[in-house]
Amino acid sequence: MNTTTGAAKTTTVTPLPDLDLLAGALGNPKRWKMLKELSAGELRTIGELAAVAGCNYDNAGQHLAVLRKAGLVVQGRGRHYEIPKQYFSAPGQLDYGHCLLRFDVAG
Repeated sequence: MNTTTGAAKTTTVTPLPDLDLLAGALGNPKRWKMLKELSAGELRTIGELAAVAGCNYDNAGQHLAVLRKAGLVVQGRGRHYEIPKQYFSAPGQLDYGHCLLRFDVAG
């Protein structure tokens, strides 16, 4: 018999990203490259992500807007982008609840 008394434990539940928005956001190779770059856990600027994705600054901003709307990335300090910490499962792996993304971070 458990006779322990006290306050109930609370658990924070993070809502999953919308599946339709997630699927749409992941369907573009440039956005995939941006997510791969961000999966290392470092803050990146639009310019850095544009270079990785092979597009111009304005186009990178549009891609990042899609990723932000889907809840896959957030704008961090300054004008830097990052993956929300709750989605990191291991280096190069992002767990969005609906799917686990594994990136070859060495290549």
